[in-house]
Amino acid sequence: MLFSISVGDMESVTECTLSKFADNTKLCGVIDRLEGRDAIQRDLDKLEKCEHRLGLCEPHEVQQGQVQGPARGSGQSQTQVQAGQRVAREQPSGEGLGLLMDEKLNMSRQCALAAQKANCILGCIKRSMASRLREGILPLYSALVRPHLEYCVQLWSPQHNKHMDVLERVQRRATKIVRGKEHLCYEDGLRELGLFSLEKRRLRGDLRAAFQYLKGPTGRMEMDFSQGCVVTGQGGMAVN
Repeated sequence: MLFSISVGDMESVTECTLSKFADNTKLCGVIDRLEGRDAIQRDLDKLEKCEHRLGLCEPHEVQQGQVQGPARGSGQSQTQVQAGQRVAREQPSGEGLGLLMDEKLNMSRQCALAAQKANCILGCIKRSMASRLREGILPLYSALVRPHLEYCVQLWSPQHNKHMDVLERVQRRATKIVRGKEHLCYEDGLRELGLFSLEKRRLRGDLRAAFQYLKGPTGRMEMDFSQGCVVTGQGGMAVN
């Protein structure tokens, strides 16, 4: 909170877009001509002065000395900006708010990163839990593992089967940890445990978002995936 108060007026001195998230601040701009490069350079200089005035030791985001994302331009000189004593260099991919993407908005690395994080936590659960009963494993999976597979998934939702499989393999592994479900196929394991596939959960989230956009936040909606439809409580829509 103190940090947010300290940097609350920083955007008033910048020409480019300044995005602030909790303790993370990012300066964003497009370098497609010399004027764009000069605008970012002026903003970096202003932010450096602000941080010295606020008593911050180093720039909280530009200390990495990198430009995240591609700089559009025909000359190398267009992309060179300086943060303090460091020359920023172009970087083909970047991470923002925990999401990893490249200049083509390819989300394959984000899928792999989400699966890696979820698998690590699932491994810790498997090693540390003496009991493999459903009552112990499912709440831990739902609270600690699945959120990594669904964090901001509206933005990076996988569209290719190979990326979907990367995420589904994590949940498949979780179903086989439960005692008595080790030899079941994935679909039977989900049915026995009362779970949906991650693909179906993403579809449900998309339908909810579409319904709320069309009907507003007060609309009531019930979903019945066993029948493959959405039934609204206000005589609204039914989607197969």
